[in-house]
Amino acid sequence: MSRRRIGLSVFWRTFAWLTLLLASVGLVWQLSFRHLEVEPRALQAAAQLGDLVMLSRAALSDVEPIQRLMVLKSLEEHATLHVQVAEPRDFWEAYDQTPFAQRMNAALAQRLGRDTVVARSVNGSQGLWVRFYTGRDAYWLRALNEPTAQVPTPRGGWLLLLLGATLLASAVVAGLINRPLIELSVAANRLREGEYDSQLNEHTLTSEIRDVNRGFNRMARVMAKLEQDRSVMLAGISHDLRTPLARLRLEAEMSVEDEMARNAMAQDIDQLDAIISKFMDYARPGDLEHQALSLAEVVEREAQMFRNPEQIRIRHHVPATLQVMGDATELGRVLQNVFENARRYGHAPNEPARVEVIGQALGNEVELTLRDHGPGVPHEVLSELTKPFFRGDAARTAATGSGLGLAIVEKALQRMGGSLEIANARDGGLIMRLRLQRAV
Repeated sequence: MSRRRIGLSVFWRTFAWLTLLLASVGLVWQLSFRHLEVEPRALQAAAQLGDLVMLSRAALSDVEPIQRLMVLKSLEEHATLHVQVAEPRDFWEAYDQTPFAQRMNAALAQRLGRDTVVARSVNGSQGLWVRFYTGRDAYWLRALNEPTAQVPTPRGGWLLLLLGATLLASAVVAGLINRPLIELSVAANRLREGEYDSQLNEHTLTSEIRDVNRGFNRMARVMAKLEQDRSVMLAGISHDLRTPLARLRLEAEMSVEDEMARNAMAQDIDQLDAIISKFMDYARPGDLEHQALSLAEVVEREAQMFRNPEQIRIRHHVPATLQVMGDATELGRVLQNVFENARRYGHAPNEPARVEVIGQALGNEVELTLRDHGPGVPHEVLSELTKPFFRGDAARTAATGSGLGLAIVEKALQRMGGSLEIANARDGGLIMRLRLQRAV
C-alpha cells in the first residue's frame, strides 16, 4: 500500500505564502531604508562634527598661544566634547571601516580640508577623533557620542503588533481568496452524493469565479436531467424484461415435459432475472436513510441467507455493541454481494468457501474485515475488481456472473460515507476491508 501523503489545504498554503510575501517585503523595505539612510546620516553627522571643529578652531585662533591651555580646559569642563593638542608621536586608527564612515570622512575632508584626519582611536583611547589645524598647531577633537548609520529598531511591542497585523491580514486575504473554492468543494461533494439541486452564486464580482459557478450549475442541471431519464429508462427496462420472463417461465413449466429441460430453462430465467436485479442495484438512486445500525445484527441476518454448508461456511466475530451509521437495506445489499462473491470464487476446487468476518472500531470508523480462503486474484488486477463488468479469470468461466457485484459494494459504501479495500492474504485467499462511519 502506498503511504498517505500529508498536504496542506489551499487556505493554509495561501496563508503561508502571503505571510512569507509580507514578511519578505517588510525585510526588503527595512534593508532598503537602512541603505538609503546611510548617505543622509553620514552628511548630517559630518555637518554637525564639522560645526564643532569650526567652532573649536575659531575659539582657539582668536586667543594668544599662552591662553589656549585655559580655553582647552574650559571646553573640557563645560562642553560635550574634548580638545587636546596633537603631538607628533600620536598614533591612531583610521575611521573608515564602513561605507558610512567613508562617506563621513569624505564630507569632512571636503569641508575642513584634505589634511583632516578622522580616527576611531588615538593613543589607545576609543572614540571619534578629528584632527584639525589652527595655523601651524594641530589639535584633536573628540566627540562625546559617535554617530551611527543604524536605523532605530522598533521595540518588542511594535514588532509583536506588526507580526500580529501581518498574520491577521494574511488570514483575511487567504479566507477571501479561498471562500469560492470552499463553496465549490461543498457543492461538488453534495453533487457526488446525488443532491443535484446544489447551486452556486452566479453574480459574484470576480469574472473567473462567476464563469466557473455558471458552468457548475449547468453541469448540475444536466446531471439531474440525466439521472431522471436514467431512472425512468431503467424502470421501463426492468418492467419490459421481467414481464416476458415471467411468461416464459410459466410457459416452460406448462409445456415442457422433460423435467431436466424444464429445470434448466427455469434456472436460465432465474439467472436473467438476477442479472436484471444487479443492474437495478448498481443504477439505484443515492437517496439513503442513514441511522445507527447494530453491525452484528446485520451481519448475522445476511449470513443466515448463506447457510448451505456444502457451498459456504461463515464465521463472524463482531462485537454486539459495535454500531455504524448507514442504511439497513443498502448495508445488507453490500454483505449479500460480498458473501455471494466468496461463495462463487473464494474456495478451492470441490470444497466449500470458508469466510471469516471480524469487526473492530478504529477511531471514528468501523472496519469490517471479510476473508476467504480461495485462490485470490493476481496482484495486477486487484484495482480492477470494482470496475463495472470486470471479471477476473476465475469469474470469466462462470456464466452466472454479471461483473457488477463488487462495483455495487464500492458504490454503496461510498454513498454511506465508507470505503472498500481489497488485498490478497499472505497465506492465500482474498481480504476485503469495509470501512463504515461509526455511530456515536
